[in-house]
Amino acid sequence: MGRELRGIIPAVVTPFTPDERVDEGAFRKVLQALIDQGVHGLFPVGTGGEFFALTREEKERLMTVAVEEATGRVFVMPNVGAITTAESVALARHAEAVGSDCVSVVTPFFLKPSQEELFEHYRTICAAVKVPVLAYNIPERTGGVALSVATVSRLARELPNFAGIKDSTGDLANAAELVQACPPGFRVFMGRDTLIYGALLYGCVGAVAATANAAPALAVGIYTAVEGGDLPRARELQARLAPVRRLFTVGSHPAGLKEAMVQLGMLGCGRCRRPTLDLTPGQKDEVGKILKETGLLG
Repeated sequence: MGRELRGIIPAVVTPFTPDERVDEGAFRKVLQALIDQGVHGLFPVGTGGEFFALTREEKERLMTVAVEEATGRVFVMPNVGAITTAESVALARHAEAVGSDCVSVVTPFFLKPSQEELFEHYRTICAAVKVPVLAYNIPERTGGVALSVATVSRLARELPNFAGIKDSTGDLANAAELVQACPPGFRVFMGRDTLIYGALLYGCVGAVAATANAAPALAVGIYTAVEGGDLPRARELQARLAPVRRLFTVGSHPAGLKEAMVQLGMLGCGRCRRPTLDLTPGQKDEVGKILKETGLLG
């Protein structure tokens, strides 16, 4: 691939129309706004993008649109994870066919696969495509299904295109262990927005951050400051970004995050698919308070 996999990658939200159809026009505007703010990559169809609420056809279309809008300026890393290996393979092949630079694969959910079953799952996906494949480990959202450090290290050593992982365990020690246990060049991305600064110091190459939908400049600023050796500045920006994570607790995620984007002028982003309901006036006020506290609004 032409672009280096590192930096700040927003887990891009999926806008919906009032009747819950995917709003492609609004999605394109979100992508362009993020690129204009200096992000390094795009992560469509992930948790922040409500992949769990999308049909396979919708996922494939969103991947295609992301590649079209990126036009090579940033890399595109869609989530192609599904419950079955066959569906993940099909999504990964589509992502590769439309020009995605790499793919991320959330662990299967609902069922409880063993570490050997997880190894075979990722081995099969890696064999099906030539682009880099990254795991996506988020046990709090997958019923406790988690890739062990030993399994990730084995995958990284045995499969040439198993290239990295998004570690959303929220455990900085786990991310540091992954960096140390895997071969040089293996890319560990932090998946917990409050830990970007610490993760970069431990050797992570960047972060997949849903908060970057609402605060891309803050997230990119942390990365840029660390890269430039300005650690006090990086700590300051991390402290400013941390309260934005509280948006995840307003309503059912990503409802709070989407409302924040609306209040920041990104119209058309506010609705989620049911069963997630619209925020109440009180919840919208809470979002506004968070944005004012972080200096993003007012």
